[in-house]
Amino acid sequence: MAQLKVVLQFPPNLIEQPITYQLIKKHDLMVNILGARITPKEQGRLVVEISGKKKNLDAALRFLKEIGVGVEPLARDVTWHEDRCIECTACTSICPTGALSVSRPEMRVTFNHGKCIACELCVPVCPYKAMEIVSK
Repeated sequence: MAQLKVVLQFPPNLIEQPITYQLIKKHDLMVNILGARITPKEQGRLVVEISGKKKNLDAALRFLKEIGVGVEPLARDVTWHEDRCIECTACTSICPTGALSVSRPEMRVTFNHGKCIACELCVPVCPYKAMEIVSK
């Protein structure tokens, strides 16, 4: 099974269209929405993880481009420098996916890279620069 993480940019005329539904039904893909920002009648942005057969993924990407949805690979990644972390937990409350969490009762910060969508919210709140955005 092939898998990719992409950022989908929706123009105003496609905001209210069932495009993720079509990816699932028409192209037989699994779509996991990792993040979304939609401004009705203006624009939409989805960060998604899409998985399925490679030929279905290729057909879906062609479909998205043909109808005018911008498709960009998720080209950034987050690195956690555990040696810099002092377990202050400032990052855990801001993380929308739970990639940064606190193990209790030890109060240890943990980072689950698989849940991270590189939203960058953790970077400015970390006083010790333990979180860093890097290019893939």
